[in-house]
Amino acid sequence: MTHRILSHPNEMPLSRLYLACRLDLATREVVGYAMADRHRAELVVDALDMSHGRGGLEPGCVIYSDRGSEYTSAQFRDRIRELGLRQSCGRTGSCFDNAAAESFWALLKEEIGTRTWPDRATARAEVFTFIETFHNCRRLRKHKIFGYLTPAGTRERHQHAIAV
Repeated sequence: MTHRILSHPNEMPLSRLYLACRLDLATREVVGYAMADRHRAELVVDALDMSHGRGGLEPGCVIYSDRGSEYTSAQFRDRIRELGLRQSCGRTGSCFDNAAAESFWALLKEEIGTRTWPDRATARAEVFTFIETFHNCRRLRKHKIFGYLTPAGTRERHQHAIAV
C-alpha cells in the first residue's frame, strides 16, 4: 500500500532526544519511528527498519527526505538498497518539499508541547502515546477525501479495498 514515505528528524526539548519518523503520504500514518540521544544515521535507519518490519514498505517504495547528513549517509543509502526501495531528496533550502512531515512536527509540538521532560523515559513514553494512540488511531482527518477517518482507518479501508 505504501508508495511514498516522508522522513524528517526533529529534536525534542530534553537534553538532546531526537525523533525520526516515517510518514505514509497516502494515509498520513506514522509507519515507523526511532528515538536516540544523538542525531546520527543509525537513528533514521532504525526508523526505516521499523517501517519495514511493520510491513508498510512495498518493493520500489519511494523514501523521501531532505538532504540532511543522516539521509545522504552511505549507511542509509545502503539500507534503502538492501530493502529494494528508492530514495528521493528534496531541493536544498525548500521546506515545501517536505510539507507533510513539517505539518506532522507542528501537530506533535501542538499536542504534547515543547516542554522539558524530567527524563528520557518520560519523553519517550509521551511520544509513543502521541504516535501510537492519538495520531495514528484517534486523530480524525479533516479532509472529505479521507472520509474523515484516522490515518490507521484510512490504511485499513485501503487494504480492505485491495482485498475485495
